[in-house]
Amino acid sequence: MYLNNYQHLKNKETYLLIFLFLFSFLIRIPIIHMYGDIRIENEWGYLLKNLLEHGQLIYESFDGFLLPNLWMPPLYAYYIYFFSFFTTEEIVITKLVLYSQALLASLSVLIFYKLNKIFFSKKISFYSSLLLSFFPLYVFACSQISSISLQVFLIIFFIYFFFECVKKKNYTSIIYFSFTGGLLILLRGESAAIILLSLIYLFFFFKLSTKKILLIFLVTSITISPYLVRNFLIFEKVTIIKSFGYNLWRGNHPDAIKNSLIEGSEVRYGNLQEQVDGIKKDKFYRINYDELFLHEAITNIKKDPKGTIFLFLKKTISFLFINIKSADPNYFNPLNYIPLLAIGITSVFGIVLTNKKSYSLNYLILILFAYVMIFSSVAILPRYKLVILPLQIIFTNVLLSKFKIWRNP
Repeated sequence: MYLNNYQHLKNKETYLLIFLFLFSFLIRIPIIHMYGDIRIENEWGYLLKNLLEHGQLIYESFDGFLLPNLWMPPLYAYYIYFFSFFTTEEIVITKLVLYSQALLASLSVLIFYKLNKIFFSKKISFYSSLLLSFFPLYVFACSQISSISLQVFLIIFFIYFFFECVKKKNYTSIIYFSFTGGLLILLRGESAAIILLSLIYLFFFFKLSTKKILLIFLVTSITISPYLVRNFLIFEKVTIIKSFGYNLWRGNHPDAIKNSLIEGSEVRYGNLQEQVDGIKKDKFYRINYDELFLHEAITNIKKDPKGTIFLFLKKTISFLFINIKSADPNYFNPLNYIPLLAIGITSVFGIVLTNKKSYSLNYLILILFAYVMIFSSVAILPRYKLVILPLQIIFTNVLLSKFKIWRNP
């Protein structure tokens, strides 16, 4: 009898997961056809074009000199490039990328369900995963040529394997966790800080052995090492990208502070344009370019520290809730800003009500606010909100559970 009941529950859960996957995938297909990009443009277009024509990751060129990329993280460019092995038609490549992003989103929902089960009942886990699957911003994201869909996919896997490391402490979980972390670094530079915080947390709070911490560091390093070696051989620097200075300047320059533009601005002041024009056009161009903007950003911050702090706080609030000064004309569609505002409010209350003795939930709070602090230091684009959305849904679950809106079986 017990085995029969167990098998029945297992089959029921399998059907729920199949439903979640199919629902998530199928609702994205019409969005791709109605609103999806039809070609690969801007930075990803340049990178793909040069990969196809020159077999190298080149972002720009100067009078025939191909400048090796150090400006954009490499993983998403190679992700797009992978689909060029199946066809040379740009429109078909674009569609394949968008369909694959719909697939990644659907797989993310399944892992998100398993992540929720660590904290909540199957019922709560199912409905919160369903919420993630049709959250408007997340549905729309797969229709755009953007690394955000891949980033959400990797973040959910990374956090899930973090808890697998805590629970099982076996080498399989550690390798999956480390490899996913390495891919995150290759996708977004700030991920290195998230991984470092996670390692510290594993060591001090979950008492993971030094040997296993070193193994995580080793596997992560091996994952990113080919690109690190490439950059060291070309630029004589151990780095993934060099764009922090520009992003810091863009999010904190005088025009952004004066007008409270959360996204920042491209306006340049004084003789900055002349200095940019004077940078030598060689392989170190992007390194010198970024250092110039880093110096300018620090100068601007020192000139108006109070304005910078005030803008930082405004960006923090906009990132957690909604950006009332967004320059995106589609941002204030009710289907976009109402869910964002609702999940922002409920998640903050959930964080406040979280049991502070729970090391697991405290880790999620740490990661959530680490992302908020990082992005609030630079320019914020609307799609960045998706980075913290899964965590916000989890803390919304905490709130609903406290008020017994979600009832555990």
